Amino acid sequence: MYNPKPGDSIDSLDTPSMIVDLDVMEENIGKLMKVLQPTGVDIRPHLKTTKSPILAKKLIEAGAKGGCVAKISEAEVMVANGVEDVFITCEIVGKPKVNRLVELFRNHPRIRVVVDSKEGSSAINDALATAGFERPLQVLIDLNVGHNRTGIAPGEPILALAKHISSLKHLDLIGIHGYEGHLQHLHSHDEREKNCRAAMAILSGAADLLRKNGFNIRTVTTGGTGTAEFCATSPGITEVQPGSFIFMDTDYRNAVGPYFSNSLTILSTVISKPEPDRVVIDAGLKSLTTDSGFAEPKNQGVTYTPNGDEHGSLTWEQGPGFSVGDRIEMIPSHIDPTINLHDFYYAHRKGIIEEIWPVAARGKVQ
Repeated sequence: MYNPKPGDSIDSLDTPSMIVDLDVMEENIGKLMKVLQPTGVDIRPHLKTTKSPILAKKLIEAGAKGGCVAKISEAEVMVANGVEDVFITCEIVGKPKVNRLVELFRNHPRIRVVVDSKEGSSAINDALATAGFERPLQVLIDLNVGHNRTGIAPGEPILALAKHISSLKHLDLIGIHGYEGHLQHLHSHDEREKNCRAAMAILSGAADLLRKNGFNIRTVTTGGTGTAEFCATSPGITEVQPGSFIFMDTDYRNAVGPYFSNSLTILSTVISKPEPDRVVIDAGLKSLTTDSGFAEPKNQGVTYTPNGDEHGSLTWEQGPGFSVGDRIEMIPSHIDPTINLHDFYYAHRKGIIEEIWPVAARGKVQ
């Protein structure tokens, strides 16, 4: 029976396997803390990247304050494994989700959520009232700072929503949330910083507006791997949410440069050599996502092209190339959905497996 274990060499792993270089990962975490901790903002990594309570705890041990998740199903996994301080950054709408939130909040009072509508906030409040809760659920208003995805508009719309929430007994408005996702991958450092600081001015301005109208706004949360350094040094921001920095991918690397290194790769095997300058590996669309472009071999000068669900082609213009049986490390183009394709991380140091972490929240998209 196939049973990899700590102490084994990564050479013993079947492929495709998701492997993590612990030295590089730990260096990435240290670099982030070195940059952000002196600013005094809270660091709340977005766990939709790792989908792992084990890694959440490692980040908290390094100095993070809890974590973010995208979905309530991810939050359920985190709290079930001892990560209690969790912020859900996608709106919870619809009776099934709201009912799950009520049950989650029953035993895990440190959960907090976003709302961006009167309908959504009222539905959560009414469900809490029906369930007989006395303590209120902490909520943040989701603000559109230019991403044009979710989030209410600044000015009168956010003020009206804040007033509505204040009328709801079972909700406690503690802050606002704004994600500038449209800026994360801008390749120009100056353009990314300029646009990010403009988005932060919208966010902090909305917080000031609410405070001037009597609302006790304590948390202003934002940011990702591509913008966290700018967000953390913008006036009024209290919390940032970088996630991909821990592993990185080619999309972020191409945008923000090599400060953080690629610590996660997909180990694959050459299974066929149909042509002298082309081989086929066992990692296709079920192992590596393509929404941010194709993955890249760790070997320079080699190009990867998906060849369907289970296969991918490698080509090269010069050099010895590859032979059947060779093993290749692939750098994902978009780390989050790639991780969601795999069951385990095999964390190694200098090629020897030290830890095996389940992707505990894999498939948790509800």
